[in-house]
Order: sequence, then structure tokens, then C-alpha cells
Amino acid sequence: QVVLTESGGGAVQAGGSLRLSCAAVENDGGYYPMRALTMGWFRQHPGSEREWIAAINPSGKSTGYEGSVEGRFIIHRNNDDKIHYLQVNNLKPEDTFTYYCVAGAYFSCTRYRASSDYGYWGQGLQVAITS
Repeated sequence: QVVLTESGGGAVQAGGSLRLSCAAVENDGGYYPMRALTMGWFRQHPGSEREWIAAINPSGKSTGYEGSVEGRFIIHRNNDDKIHYLQVNNLKPEDTFTYYCVAGAYFSCTRYRASSDYGYWGQGLQVAITS
């Protein structure tokens, strides 16, 4: 069992940046250590489907991004510290969402983009961009 905890959300003006963090705690008896998991992020508006936006493979050598965030968001991980980050830059009002950290037992970080593909979820954090 892996428990994910996000931090770093908040309200910023358009054009600003945030660093979202996701710390992983491996409970006793867990089958997959964090270093064996693909880590990623989804975001969601109330009443809408969760949308995949970024992921990084277990080694950290491969990443994938949804088209509207590519070039502005950067995902990276530190397996020794069991944490990964989503650096979000040049934020726009349309980036206002609840953001969720996720983990899944995959080698590919781009193949699995449905919310049902991921078994581990954080509690979600709010990001609000003002114009």
C-alpha cells in the first residue's frame, strides 16, 4: 500500500508558477515500492471527468504530458526521498483545477491515461489562477 500526500497548491496570478509536491509513504506489507511505480498527475473540475496531464516512469528517465501543459509543466522525481514534483509555469486561468497525484504499477508513463488505470491517489489540492 502506498499513501500519497500532495502539497504546494494555492492561488497565484496568471503568468506565475507553483511547485506541486507528492510524497509517498509505503505502508508495511506494500507490494510495490515507490521506485517501481509510474507517478503522475490528474486534474478535475467539479462535475467533470478527471483528466491526465503528466506522468513520469519509475526510473525518471521518461516523461509524458498532455498537450495543453507541455512546455509549461515539468514533472520530476526523487526516488531516494520518495517524492515527486510537478513544476507548473506560466499559469493561465484555465489551469484552475483540483490537482491529484497518482501512482500506478507500470513501466510506461504515456500509455495509461485513464483515471481507472491508477490505483493510488492523493487527496487533491486546489490551484486557482487569477487574471
